[in-house]
Amino acid sequence: MKQKKQKQPLSKTFKKIATNKVLYIMLVPCMIYTFIFSYYPLTGWIMAFENYKPAKGYWGSKFVGFDQFRFLFEDIEFWRSMRNTLAMSVMNLIFSFLFAIVFALLLNEIKSLPLKKITQTVSYLPHFLSWIIVCSLISKMLSTNDGAVNNVLMKLGLIKEPLLFLGDQKYFWWITTFANIWKETGWNSIIYIAAIAGIDQSLYEAAELDGAGRFGKMWHVTLPGIKSTIIVLLIMNLGWVMNASFEVPYILGSGLLQDVSQTIDIFVLKYGMNIGNYSLATAAGIFKSVISLFLVFSTNAIANKMGESSLM
Repeated sequence: MKQKKQKQPLSKTFKKIATNKVLYIMLVPCMIYTFIFSYYPLTGWIMAFENYKPAKGYWGSKFVGFDQFRFLFEDIEFWRSMRNTLAMSVMNLIFSFLFAIVFALLLNEIKSLPLKKITQTVSYLPHFLSWIIVCSLISKMLSTNDGAVNNVLMKLGLIKEPLLFLGDQKYFWWITTFANIWKETGWNSIIYIAAIAGIDQSLYEAAELDGAGRFGKMWHVTLPGIKSTIIVLLIMNLGWVMNASFEVPYILGSGLLQDVSQTIDIFVLKYGMNIGNYSLATAAGIFKSVISLFLVFSTNAIANKMGESSLM
């Protein structure tokens, strides 16, 4: 039978706090900031259960219970936004995750230190560009009027006339995925590069003695060495799976692409700011948050059961 974990005496707890009092004092501003900007705004969730009117406030508005949620779940537009959000988020998660890991592995194989540093620096630069600039570049590259992509495809003989990339629904999710990969791959690889740097070099020497080549060392030493980092980051990223990039679908999603570009965030903006139905917008936001929490806890529980690293 498993022995029960003994509770730590209260005196020892206070002693630890006293020993690390400077750290706890430094933590106070962070706690205040988190409370003001992350927890206090949750009081606004009460709007989802009311027919909220700004002039009447929280306590003056009529309480309607779950009526907003019923209307939300019966709205075809909401479920279309849900589909688009999940599709774009899952595609971004899978491809961005894989590209960041592969990039870190390949970067680790570069033996020339100056070349390695230059490659790293160049790969980080897109992260610091605003999405407005990135979307403008994508729009120019995919333009039917002398766009670089169409010109290259026509020169290679793959197409006879320019394709309307930003007017055809079947291309849109792939365009948003490519935009995220190009912008964030270098930045996302930083943690993996740091984890690779912490792997014991003697493991590579042992693998080399066993006859492992570059790919063998990468597969049997590097990947197992960063497995825990990969799992923790996967759990954290799953918490954001409902937060598909707002900027790209909003900027590039024209009227022709409305059916595939509208995400839950755009749905909330539309009903909250444009139409003024703050209650419905809040209900959609709550639903998105609950799904995100469920995904994080579920993935964390699976990781625990499999004996892998987890957040809790």
